[in-house]
Order: sequence, then structure tokens, then C-alpha cells
Amino acid sequence: MAEKIALITDSTCDIPADWLQQFDIVKVPLTIIWNNETFLDGVDITPEEFYDRLAKDPRIPTTSQPTPQDFVDRYIEAEAKGYDQILVMTISSAMSGTYLSAKLAAENSPIPVQVVDSRSNSMGLGWQVINAARTRNAGAGIKEMIAAAEKIRSKIAYYISLDTIKYLDKGGRIGDAVKLLNSIIKIKPLILVNHTSGTVGASVPARSRSSAIEGLIKQFFKHVNTNFPLHITVLHNAADQEAEALADRIRKEYNPAELFVSIVSPILGVHTGPRAIALCGYSEEN
Repeated sequence: MAEKIALITDSTCDIPADWLQQFDIVKVPLTIIWNNETFLDGVDITPEEFYDRLAKDPRIPTTSQPTPQDFVDRYIEAEAKGYDQILVMTISSAMSGTYLSAKLAAENSPIPVQVVDSRSNSMGLGWQVINAARTRNAGAGIKEMIAAAEKIRSKIAYYISLDTIKYLDKGGRIGDAVKLLNSIIKIKPLILVNHTSGTVGASVPARSRSSAIEGLIKQFFKHVNTNFPLHITVLHNAADQEAEALADRIRKEYNPAELFVSIVSPILGVHTGPRAIALCGYSEEN
């Protein structure tokens, strides 16, 4: 009889709620710290509430990873539900201590746990989790689930157009040269997630919002093979209308096999700021 495998991720995954339910995926929230207030991501504050406040509040919040005990609690719940083992997939260890918390918690789990560093965030993590879930639903075991996720990771293109450099600056995630450049010419940075190092890199910036979105499209589709079925997420930080317009354009021009729009986790929005917009996805090229 096949073992039952629980699949756990964290709240930066940006997988829509109905997909989490459909694929039986458990999400562990990170924490937002705003002055003297703390909020569990997606539990105590919604993304919409977060971005509305972020645009108005002069104080920029910080974030904190789940504790090992937060993961232990989920491991115990999984065992109580009849699962035999657990696969955990987290935000890149180069971006957060979440991976380490999940690993430490595994030592106190009542059932075996394997923890995978996605080397990404948002739907860079989410697409890996979804493909692990699909592999599980096809009857495969945990090794095959991990292999499926890693295969997707090697294909993912993930580009983010920022409306402002302010939040990367405050978070200490850009160099002095970029800060100086931004003080001279107000650029719209384009950044990417490197799925080998699990870190954020720079791509080609723009001077205006319209040219920034054009650059985003150009760079993303330069790095996916459009001759194969495409799986794409349009991500946004409370830029709903622009995200929907971008999704409509991609549907008409590329006819992807899967495409949906998702608002970005407040945890990530702390560093990318209001009105950021991104494309994250892959092609089924072997």
C-alpha cells in the first residue's frame, strides 16, 4: 500500500487558495512586524490590506520566518491525519531562515520529513510545489515528487518589475552604485530570481512604467521556449488592472496551457513595494 505523503510549504508561495485546497497543500505563515504590531502573513492581514497600508505608512515593516515549533505543529497535525511522511518545500534559504526552521523541526517530527530548498520565492516556489503535488496525485513517491520539483526549477523564468527602488534600498538588498544611479535618474528596476543561487539579480531597468512592463515581457519570453506549452503566473503588488491587462495580452499572444493572476505575499511585498508586477513560469520543454 502506497504511503500517504503530506505536502507543506510557506506563505510566500503565492499559490491561490483554491489550488492549495485542490492539491491538499498546507501553508505555514511567516510574520510581518510593523512597529509594535505583528501579523501572520495571510492570516491576520490580507495582501490587499497590507499594500494599502504600505503605500500610506512611512514606517516600513520587517519580516520574520516561522519558528521550528510552527513547523513541528504542522508535522504533528499531518501525523494525526494519517500521513506517513512529509515533504516540505520552502522559500530560498538565501532569502529567509524558513528552510532552517523546517529542518530543525524535522528532528522533532513524529513521522519522517524531507525539506527542500526551492531556491526561489512566490510562484518560483509555487510552481515547484504544484508539480510535486501533481506527481503525488499520479501515485508517485517522495523521491519522484522532489525530482519533479527540481526539474521545474531548472526551467522557471521569474522577472519582477519594481515601481520604485525604495523598498529594496530600505531592506539593504541593493548596492551603493544602484542607489546612486537611482538618486540621479528615477529608474524602474527589473530584477530576477536566480534559481541556482537562490538569490536576486538585476536585469535591464527602465525609465517609465510602460517601458518597464514591455521590458518585463521581453526578458521573460526571451527565457522560455514558446514552442512548448506554457505555465505562467502574472504576479502583482496591488496592481490589479495592469496585471489583468498583462494576462489578457499573454493569453492572446501566446495561448498558454495555464495562466492565472495572483497577488504577492506581504512578506515579499515588504522588499518589492506597491505596484510591482512580475511574470513567473516555465515551458514544458524537455
